[in-house]
Amino acid sequence: MRVFLTGGTGFIGALLVNALVERGDECVVLSRSSKNPWNTNLVEVVQGDPTQAGDWQDVLSGVDAVVNLAGERIVDPPTRWTTARKQSLLESRVATTRNVATGIRRAAIPPSLFLSGSAIGYYGPRGDAILDESMDPGDDFLASLSRDWEHAALTAEDILPVTLLRTGIVLGKGAGALASLLPSFKLGLGGPWGTGRQWWSWIHIDDEVGLLLFLLDHGFNGAFNLTAPNPVTVNEFATTLGRTLRRPSWIRTPASLLRTGLGEGASALLDLQRVIPKRALEVGYEFRFPTLSEALEDLF
Repeated sequence: MRVFLTGGTGFIGALLVNALVERGDECVVLSRSSKNPWNTNLVEVVQGDPTQAGDWQDVLSGVDAVVNLAGERIVDPPTRWTTARKQSLLESRVATTRNVATGIRRAAIPPSLFLSGSAIGYYGPRGDAILDESMDPGDDFLASLSRDWEHAALTAEDILPVTLLRTGIVLGKGAGALASLLPSFKLGLGGPWGTGRQWWSWIHIDDEVGLLLFLLDHGFNGAFNLTAPNPVTVNEFATTLGRTLRRPSWIRTPASLLRTGLGEGASALLDLQRVIPKRALEVGYEFRFPTLSEALEDLF
């Protein structure tokens, strides 16, 4: 298989490239830099800005599949959502996806499959409601961003199957959500935030990559929740992380402090969703790390 990727040098993308190369697939990675960090002829780096149309779109002709993972991080580290920040989050996802879809549509030999990033923020804050892929979108900023992101991908739906990757909170060493939490937890100063009763829909990085490979190999239409089958509350997450690290985890960060420091951006930590991967389970994906304790014990 020959796979074109945006976001291929990021946390998830780089590990996906490694996994594809390990099994003998070829990768074409779009990057703003011309440097190729992979020491193999199975990876080709194409220089270009995914938010801008360019010659890089021509490379989409002749590849077997496209994986679109580009997008600025939303809560790593937590940041106040200024108007400029919101625009940057939107452009890095929607403009990129629109350009990828345009490249697919004009390809002389179009790909056979398009996997495009999205997020569980699509559902908006829903309290304790259990959310699968059939649920309607929410109406806050992250839900609006995710809807626009998915709509941009679906403009290529008449050309090929489009798989929407509604990814949860990815847990891995040295990056993702844990990167900003670990320092305080290791010092014994960590703990839950807000009420702690909000839901933390997580996924181990190995299952994130495993699910992406599974979806590439089987080719499905529509949305998939990329989360583990057992979400936990923030209280449970903090307790389990503290126990795994053998550190206390009782210092709570009040919601008022987060809202003062982050403004609307605090909603990414306080207004969370209880999401289950219904479709992934239905099509037969077997999670390596279905519970949080198993995931954290593996990582630490």
